[in-house]
Amino acid sequence: MKVNLDPQPKFMINAFLVMFIIHTSQTGVGIAGLPRIVFMEAGRDAWISVLLTGLSISLVLFIMVAILKSYESADLYGIHRDVYGKWLSVFFNCVYVVYLLCVTFIIMMNYIEMVQAWIFPKIQPWLVMGLLLILLAYGVSGGFRVVAGICFLGFIFAFWLVFMIYTPVKFMSFNHLLPVMTASPDELMKGIYKSSFSMVGFELLFVYYPYIKEKKKVLKFALIGSGYTTILFTVLTVVSIGFFSQETLMKTIWPILSMFKILRIPNLERFEFIAVSFWMLIILPNICTYFWSAIRGMKRTFNVSHKKSIIIFCLAIWLISIFLENRVLINTITDRIATGSFVLAFIYPFILFALVKIRMRLTKRRSRS
Repeated sequence: MKVNLDPQPKFMINAFLVMFIIHTSQTGVGIAGLPRIVFMEAGRDAWISVLLTGLSISLVLFIMVAILKSYESADLYGIHRDVYGKWLSVFFNCVYVVYLLCVTFIIMMNYIEMVQAWIFPKIQPWLVMGLLLILLAYGVSGGFRVVAGICFLGFIFAFWLVFMIYTPVKFMSFNHLLPVMTASPDELMKGIYKSSFSMVGFELLFVYYPYIKEKKKVLKFALIGSGYTTILFTVLTVVSIGFFSQETLMKTIWPILSMFKILRIPNLERFEFIAVSFWMLIILPNICTYFWSAIRGMKRTFNVSHKKSIIIFCLAIWLISIFLENRVLINTITDRIATGSFVLAFIYPFILFALVKIRMRLTKRRSRS
């Protein structure tokens, strides 16, 4: 396996698309329940935890780009090959591929739960999973340029949902947000940890970096994308805290969707039905980027074609969805994956940065001697 990649220009994208990929990779099902999850840890200062999470992501992006700039055009799998060697890199690559597939599966299962709770209570999970997998397989089979296009269109088509928050804003009470800074540092840190899983996705830059043309502009557009996500998530958290009472917010599983209940549109009694349906446009870019990164890992590590990886992974996910219907077990798995995502997305880049710098210094010393 080569450390550096040299994709043909026809397979590469312009750097400005990175901000759309970063944002859509971060925005998925988790945003619907984020305010409640963070509020349970940090109380009325939950929005501060979300804001601090976004600032932490900016710091991690600086480190990630610094690692990537140490190579000509390498992805995470190639960097593992250079740092860990031929055999140990296979283990780390496999861990990362499994992580990407697990996140894809959890996103889809949580969306299916949303569909069951709001629209079709009796629909079978395997049926919705099968339909989502068809869309997923079709999207990633076109390559990374198609995935980037899905991210861009997903952002454009779902952007109008942001303006639907205007009505809840008119009914919110700012007294629910006061006094500020009552949460302890420990509670704020727990809020950051809880919000981290809802805001991951930026770490995929490690995988698609070689497919970006103007690499000098990557950091700027990555920060814009993550910055927009941070502002959006912070505003939604503030509105949710102001709109619901403390007791109600603690009991509301999906606060963002619940706020849509007050919207009244002519000839449309239940607007949340439209919101849940359009939410598929939000999670589709999300799962496409994760899934493409996983099949790319199989190609880089084991030289398995994308077509074979797509078929094998889609069948595996679909079969697991048939036998895994216990909601408590799914929540337990989600918590475990959330812990893994925190380690791989927020902590591992700093460890890898140190290892890369040590590797570079050892290489220079050997070349001098």
